[in-house]
Amino acid sequence: MIRALILRLDAPWMSFGAPIVDHHGFIERFPGQAMLTGLIANALGWDHGDADRLQALQKRLVFAARWDVPPQEVVDYQTVDLGQPKLRETGWTTRGAPEHRKGGQQAKYGTHIRLRHYWEDGLMTLALAIEDGEEPNLNEIRAALRRPARPLFLGRKSCLPARPLLDPQDPMVEADSILEALKKIPVWSRNGTCGNTTRLEACWPSTPEVCNGAMETVYDLRDWHAQLMTGEHRRMRGVLPMGKCE
Repeated sequence: MIRALILRLDAPWMSFGAPIVDHHGFIERFPGQAMLTGLIANALGWDHGDADRLQALQKRLVFAARWDVPPQEVVDYQTVDLGQPKLRETGWTTRGAPEHRKGGQQAKYGTHIRLRHYWEDGLMTLALAIEDGEEPNLNEIRAALRRPARPLFLGRKSCLPARPLLDPQDPMVEADSILEALKKIPVWSRNGTCGNTTRLEACWPSTPEVCNGAMETVYDLRDWHAQLMTGEHRRMRGVLPMGKCE
């Protein structure tokens, strides 16, 4: 038997980071371990200097997620001219001096184009559990998500939630597994009422549980000491059969 927090991830845009290729900031279909670690740590008021605690928290997280309202993928075209006087000469950092990119003249002062991918107008339900260990426990995480120490975002900082993250009716449930915890929770429609309950796209840990899914490898583990994405793990992804609304 496990206890799990139930989160409703709802935002105009969400981004679940994938490996960046050239100037494309790609996304995964579902959140990763590092993203959820950062989300919880932000709510708790931790910072990047808490690398040991962040590394330990990342190892302890267990989750399953489903798209109640499937999103559309959009690409945001971004560009900046680093040669502008306000960026090239004027002091604008906390140290009172410009901080330029490393490399040649183009890297420092050229025009840079970025294509950032997002999930638009989707609604996700996520069941989150934590394995035994030191701080934080599930009750502390629940309290932090209810009253976060800092503003929270779902991926990139531009992805602000449209509603509180904790489910308003069932913020914590008990079940035999994290997947069963997710299946217990009613499906939401776009306006937060009971919606389509047939077959939903989902991910869950790579366990022997029988479902219509396939194993996938995701690159979602972070070395919090080096501040680099360095690890991978395997999880299941597929279709989650759901029951009817009561």
